[in-house]
Amino acid sequence: MQDTRAVSERAVSRRAFTAAAAAFATIAFVRAPARAAAITWKCGNESPADIPLNLRLSEAFAKIRAETNGQLDIQNYPASALGSGASMISQLRLGALEMMAQAGGQFDSLVPLAAVENMPFAFPNYETAWRAFDGELGNLVRSALSAEGFYIFDKVYDSGFRQFTTSTKPIANVDDLRGMKIRVPASKFRVDAFRSLGASPTPISYNEIYTALQTHVIDGQEGPLVFIDGQKFYEVQKYCSISNHMWGTFYVLVNREHWDGLPRKFQDVMKKHINGAAMLQRRDDERLDETLVAKLTARGMVFNKADAASFRARLKSSGFYARWKQAWGPKLWDALEKYSGPLA
Repeated sequence: MQDTRAVSERAVSRRAFTAAAAAFATIAFVRAPARAAAITWKCGNESPADIPLNLRLSEAFAKIRAETNGQLDIQNYPASALGSGASMISQLRLGALEMMAQAGGQFDSLVPLAAVENMPFAFPNYETAWRAFDGELGNLVRSALSAEGFYIFDKVYDSGFRQFTTSTKPIANVDDLRGMKIRVPASKFRVDAFRSLGASPTPISYNEIYTALQTHVIDGQEGPLVFIDGQKFYEVQKYCSISNHMWGTFYVLVNREHWDGLPRKFQDVMKKHINGAAMLQRRDDERLDETLVAKLTARGMVFNKADAASFRARLKSSGFYARWKQAWGPKLWDALEKYSGPLA
């Protein structure tokens, strides 16, 4: 009898323990904070995947993913995978695209003063350009872009100094541009600049340049060495004329509503890594410029140094500088000339 009672008591104890454990597990499950669903963003740009811009952006996105424990996952889409620059700007404004990296001058139809970075012969070297765009001039552009519904990171990325490539002859001085069909972005400022130089500027989307050069729809293009190499223009262009006629940036922008919807801690992580990556990418581009002339020469391109003074004199005599001084107003122009010296 005692044995039967002991067995019964042990059975009750086991049932009680099992019930208690189940209850505790239920309570623990209910009270344990659920892990937030990951935020997944896309960042688009037009540039080749293997240039420093995209290598450093992808590296920054990986660091952001790691530091947020996978809760902020930004995927990079280079080489116009999400559309043309104009299309991605529209997507960004609507919020259909969360982020993009885009040349500042490409925003000039929306924010005319964004084209100031492309002012011909304004910046004699990288040091001057970075002082300008980390300083007062860059702040004016960032403020204007911000007013259009974007968040812009403090540090811009480098797009580089631009050079001419052609298939028929080198560009030794400004007269060699007369009547030449040169590809330019769809930018009022760029069209005016090259028309003032005597060329026939032809707006063509970035991802269509190679074919246009190959089929001689255009005679040449102008762009930084890293793009000449990355887009394999050396296959369809023989001459590269070093002019350093324009310099440019890449801004990394976020749709403002998407940015404001992020937790502050995620915003801080993004600022740290995206601004940090910009500083590394600038150094990468400068170093790359030092090696690309030799690399492209080995690929068959013929280099020459263009007479920059002849270009600048033509821009001044044609009234180009004076027109844009009037169009942009004294505040922006004074900030530009603080770094460039007198232009008009």
